[in-house]
Amino acid sequence: MDFHGTTILAVRHRGKVAVAGDGQVTMNNTVVKHTAKKVRRIYNDTIIVGFAGATADALNLSERLEGKLERYNGNLTRSAVELAKDWRTDKYLRRLEALMIAVDSSRMFLVSGNGDVIEPDEGVIGIGSGGVGAQAAAMALIKYSDLGARDIVEEAMKIASSLCVFTNDRITIEEL
Repeated sequence: MDFHGTTILAVRHRGKVAVAGDGQVTMNNTVVKHTAKKVRRIYNDTIIVGFAGATADALNLSERLEGKLERYNGNLTRSAVELAKDWRTDKYLRRLEALMIAVDSSRMFLVSGNGDVIEPDEGVIGIGSGGVGAQAAAMALIKYSDLGARDIVEEAMKIASSLCVFTNDRITIEEL
């Protein structure tokens, strides 16, 4: 069975960071859950992670990132790079189907199984089926509104949920 869709959006704006995720889980063409929590805090509530992809794979990656954070004293950059290296080279991990956004008070990364650790130029990144729409909406809101980071992710996720059938409007938001 395939799990499809999710929208995760991270925005850094005016010294704050907010990460949002929708709550919809679909299996093939059926919605099986409306209130999943795809964004959560880890490492003493100092890091926020959000996931797109298979749920079990995403949770596995979250636990592995937290282990790296413990090993490298909360250094998100080093932990993300080490996780990406493991993910790319480990025979078991290579089969995990997920993308992860990880943020702390100063850094924001997209981490993938291809070995990518990408820090966006604009302080905005979206992943999942509605990620591009959410990211575009967030960038416009940053440029043309006076909203703060939390309100930007909330409004951008509402826009994404109105466009993407795999994204709903039951949004979880975490802030630093």
